[in-house]
Amino acid sequence: MSFEHPNRNNESMRDVELDIMSRPPEHNTTNLDLDRMNLMLDILGHPEQSFRVIHITGTNGKGSTARMAEAICRAYGMRTGLYTSPHLEKINERIAINGQQLSDDDFIDIWDQTKDLVALVDAKMEEQGKPKMSFFEVLTAMAIWKFADTPVDVAIVEVGMGGLWDATNVLNADAAIIGPVDMDHMQWLGDTVEQIATEKAGIIKPNCTAIIGPQPHEEAVMPILTEAAERNHATLVRDGYEMTVSDRMAAVGGQVATLTTPNGTYEGVPIAKFGEHQAHNALAALVAAEVVIPVNGPLDGDLVAEALSSVKIPGRIEQIRTSPTIILDGGHNVNAAEALRKAIEESYDFKQLVGVVAMMRDKQVEEYLGVLEPILSSVVVTENSWRERVMPADELEKIAVDVFGRDRVIKEANLPDAIQTAVNMVDAEDELGVGYGHGVLICGSFVTAGDARLMLEEHASPTMRQAMAVHQPAVDPDDSDRPADKAEDEAADNLEDSVSPDDFDVFDVLGLGKEQASDAGNAGTGTASADTGTDDSADAR
Repeated sequence: MSFEHPNRNNESMRDVELDIMSRPPEHNTTNLDLDRMNLMLDILGHPEQSFRVIHITGTNGKGSTARMAEAICRAYGMRTGLYTSPHLEKINERIAINGQQLSDDDFIDIWDQTKDLVALVDAKMEEQGKPKMSFFEVLTAMAIWKFADTPVDVAIVEVGMGGLWDATNVLNADAAIIGPVDMDHMQWLGDTVEQIATEKAGIIKPNCTAIIGPQPHEEAVMPILTEAAERNHATLVRDGYEMTVSDRMAAVGGQVATLTTPNGTYEGVPIAKFGEHQAHNALAALVAAEVVIPVNGPLDGDLVAEALSSVKIPGRIEQIRTSPTIILDGGHNVNAAEALRKAIEESYDFKQLVGVVAMMRDKQVEEYLGVLEPILSSVVVTENSWRERVMPADELEKIAVDVFGRDRVIKEANLPDAIQTAVNMVDAEDELGVGYGHGVLICGSFVTAGDARLMLEEHASPTMRQAMAVHQPAVDPDDSDRPADKAEDEAADNLEDSVSPDDFDVFDVLGLGKEQASDAGNAGTGTASADTGTDDSADAR
């Protein structure tokens, strides 16, 4: 952080976010090169050379794998930098130091330090008739600069989209992870898995360790990834060969598995996420950590267990409420839908699961819904806050009817209305009123998950907080000198235990009246701007 001139222009976080996010999107066919990023790193003095790098791509699983690798490295005392996309609620989420996302002051300060240099790059590009830096390039440059300035020992970096021409590919990875390669972003990466694999193989750099996750199209994809590794003299570690997952079983809050790497075997590792795919993500993260952590042989099993049992991954099969059960998932393609379905079938026993779905119009919508159809009793189609890209509810309804049948589809164009409708449907069938066996799945896009998360995060609404403060239970004399605000906070903390599932109202959770419902659907505009463009910024959707 700059201590001489922190926030010298008195900018607000909103001002900074608008400055950055108003730039051109990443997926633009006129900027498929690394010229702007290489020039920026030249100007900065190549800060990327000051830390080790774990670089992660793949159609799905990048964010989860990145967070797991970061947690293991941090458990070993390494100072970590984490760069992920997209963000669910605040742009600050994309850059984290030692597991903590940047504060508003820190984020503003990095922008203050780099924006004049961004202007220099823009001017140089204009002279050459090339586009100026995209918003994702700017964010990537800010992250790299922050990691060097902190400084960190290792940066764990998630690719935006693809790999070869992605802004993050100015980094030379020590460990390059390539997760499952499947069909997504075809308009930019190619319309075959071979073309997409070629793009993603671009992160394999000379003498790195190339860590290859399980491949749904192994016969088509593996020769491309293997050739890239051989060409770069990279050490190849493949899931199912040099590394394996075994003895996996579901457990409370996630699962337990034995992970075998080139360095050793880790038995009974607790992984705090549901789904077989997350066990394989944990395996890839562990191998990458072995590469960058300066230890000979296997890592300490207790530290690995501690790290993987504590990882929180927002928006990835995330259970955010329990009465009724509400699950958020930002996956948006067929591979993500398959992983989601398997995880729910393995980890839950739903008699009734109502889907709330909003998707982007450029996705494989019918195929996605088809994968989830067997586990959803009904579906409420809706729209998220990214109005420019979201599929209109009318169009999504037509597709959903073809998949589910007319009697299993409801349309509610406003997301808060859609969530409330789904909750009402669940409550109507829940005779015991405890939520067991009944749930709501909100899915289809990271924008959808982010919008819903803003609405449903565990907190007391202003109305309920005030009511609980007024109707305080009697306290023992020993507690009489306790500050009033502390008593109020404790009442709010215990709110979930004292409120019946029948009292659930999404508008109350939002602190809104129903007359404001039409505005609530746009409450996630920060999330939408968050994703205007890039990758797996676009990947997110």
